[in-house]
Amino acid sequence: MRFVLLRLPHIFLVTIMLSACQSSRLPITTATHVDLPRFMGDWYVIASIPTFIEKNAYGAVESYRLDSDGTIDTTFVFNEGGFDGPKKRHNPRGFVIDKRTNAVWGMRFVWPIKADYRIVYVSDEYNRTIIGREARDYVWIMARTPTIADADYQQLLNLVTREGYDISKVQKVPQPPLPKP
Repeated sequence: MRFVLLRLPHIFLVTIMLSACQSSRLPITTATHVDLPRFMGDWYVIASIPTFIEKNAYGAVESYRLDSDGTIDTTFVFNEGGFDGPKKRHNPRGFVIDKRTNAVWGMRFVWPIKADYRIVYVSDEYNRTIIGREARDYVWIMARTPTIADADYQQLLNLVTREGYDISKVQKVPQPPLPKP
């Protein structure tokens, strides 16, 4: 009996230490289903936790086109440093990994590496979306228009917060106003 009593505290401490080493984060939520044809087209980047290439982006737009082989031709364009700054263009290729939901993609900028890319949320109207990553290091809030209502933006920020992101890192992306008709 004495042996058991002496060992219990050690087992308890080891259990606590091991559980502390495990990530307390749940897997990131994704949209239950993404209608790929509806998702295609232009998306204005409203805000993001930017990657190093987009830290000084103005007028950022991500465009998707579904190719016949099921991959997604992607074009990401923005002006660097201001609306009149040099135009930057990147063309990663998207690969749908989760065919059941179409919400988990691999995004290839450089062969053979496919970066984690998850459609966390898409509105019923397909006019607002949140793209995230399991690591929660980058996030993009996007819309079909260059601006959205403050209430809509706050709702999207709340979703980003619920997914475990540090929203103090989220930066609005300047977008030029739409030309008047």
